[in-house]
Amino acid sequence: MRASGATSCYRNPAARAAVADWCADRLARWPVPHRTTLLDTAAGPTHVTTAGDGPRDVVLLPGTNFNAATCLPLATALAARLRVHVVDLPGQPGLSSPARPPRAVLGRWLAEVLTATVERPAVVLGYSLGALPALLCDAPPLAGRVLLAPAGLVRLRVTPRVLAATLPWLLRPTDRRSAALLDVMSGPGRRPPAELAEWMTLVSRSCRSTMAPAPLPDDALASPSLLRGGSPSARRPTLLLTGSHDVFLPTARLRDRAVSQLGADVHELTGVGHLAAEEAPETVADLAAGFAEST
Repeated sequence: MRASGATSCYRNPAARAAVADWCADRLARWPVPHRTTLLDTAAGPTHVTTAGDGPRDVVLLPGTNFNAATCLPLATALAARLRVHVVDLPGQPGLSSPARPPRAVLGRWLAEVLTATVERPAVVLGYSLGALPALLCDAPPLAGRVLLAPAGLVRLRVTPRVLAATLPWLLRPTDRRSAALLDVMSGPGRRPPAELAEWMTLVSRSCRSTMAPAPLPDDALASPSLLRGGSPSARRPTLLLTGSHDVFLPTARLRDRAVSQLGADVHELTGVGHLAAEEAPETVADLAAGFAEST
């Protein structure tokens, strides 16, 4: 159900339809066998794409402006190793509810998704904005967290180079400007595919931009058992994956808080920027699968 007064991420109904058509077409052309489900949740209808038949479950939560249809390289790599459930975040362009949920709902929303989707303990792979619900959830199906370039821990770094690429993309989007922004978000020498630039152009034309979330306070990062005076061992196992060339969230900016507040293990992806799901899907999938097998 949609919360009263919630803001849609789309500029108008035609924009929503254009985004939905793009995503549905890309998923329809995905050669990996998969099924889709639409769940009724506290944050509205939530679209889940499931693939693979591996011995562990991983729930992939994409980041800002991304969804299952734009994370197919990573979903393909994960499906070869695990059973992967890719969830379109409500309030982001994709096939879930267009209403942007309040932060207070996100933990409960993810708990509902896990309960409805998995039949065994699962690892949640939160990518960028997708890490925020993972950080706010402590439901029993959650066995551990892989945080990939996560939002919610520290403020994003916004450099003049980032602004120089972002503002033209927001004001007058073209595929060339979208590609320039994606280049800034990528590691050196890496070129995102033209289809991803086309997607970013569609997003800028169709959607209202969202601000990066403010860092969560320390008490929100602590598990309920810790808040009740429990042992630090009650923390969910956490693996932090960062790109060595992430322009928004450098490793040094994330490491201290991830280790001190979450007890996270940290792995830096060499030569990778903020688009790790596109730049290094096999590496991310290998690390996520190894983590899942150990939890």
